Amino acid sequence: MKLVTIDSVRGGEPGALLPSGEVLALRRAAQADSLEAWLPESLRELLAGGSAALALVRGLVDRVQADPGLQDRLRQRGALMPPGTRLLAPVPNPGLVVAAGLAYKSHLAEMAGTPAPRQPTGFLKVAASIVGPEHAVALPADAPAHVDYEGELAVVFGRRCHRVSADQAMACVAGYTVANDISARDWVRDVWGATQPWEARQTWEVNIMGKQFEGFTPLGPVLLTADEVPDVGRLHITTHLNSALMQSSPVSDLIFSLPETIAHFSRWYCFNAGDVLLTGTPAGVGAGRKPPVFMKAGDVIEVAISGIGTLRNTLVAAR
Repeated sequence: MKLVTIDSVRGGEPGALLPSGEVLALRRAAQADSLEAWLPESLRELLAGGSAALALVRGLVDRVQADPGLQDRLRQRGALMPPGTRLLAPVPNPGLVVAAGLAYKSHLAEMAGTPAPRQPTGFLKVAASIVGPEHAVALPADAPAHVDYEGELAVVFGRRCHRVSADQAMACVAGYTVANDISARDWVRDVWGATQPWEARQTWEVNIMGKQFEGFTPLGPVLLTADEVPDVGRLHITTHLNSALMQSSPVSDLIFSLPETIAHFSRWYCFNAGDVLLTGTPAGVGAGRKPPVFMKAGDVIEVAISGIGTLRNTLVAAR
């Protein structure tokens, strides 16, 4: 099942993407005299309802798909929207966004001299950096010249996830979406040039700040529920910049498995329903190329993951 947040009201409303490409507004389509009337106002709240809430949505979606007459009535009521309906990020307001770094073997290989980490590494991203598919991303006014892409698989949690083992980790996952960890690389040269531990720490902190600009965490277009993904490692990530292939990798190239990564971060962070974990990027980033390739105003960046969909955004001039 593919869940979305429709950009129709302030904060959006929960929906489902049907195989036809039409978007079903769940609360508008719900039967008033049934449990469907309980459906909440946001996808984050829906995920907090657990498997029972997802089963309720699945029943609603199945009922609509099986009844062409009902589909016609829902179209007339504005509850079944046409393909191309504008979407927000599947969860536009997570309480926590953690991003794994140095996660793919191929990415380490292209960044010459970068050693493999002994454990998963990561950092926080501010939720204010999140935008949805097809939304414009403005180049930051103070750092417009070295803006890079990082296509990634994002995990969306469906329940509290704290101090779990690798064996328990996947039970906490509600589903997956596509992410682009956009990064201004202006400060990465200082990281590579650091010669002392304290200097390296300070320059790395500033480099991470280059990932926090408004619009620098596109997510979407859908949240594919976990039951549709029996083997995460078989998913394949591609990134195209202006139609040119820049990244192509199976998720199985991760240094640490997804359960190991979730378990590691859950030692410190308490993930809750709707929270997001970006799982890192494979080889092909702009900074790793010779010569480097950075994005500019007018560029179209597309990150696709098999079975989930394509996250497309356009870069625009600094505001």
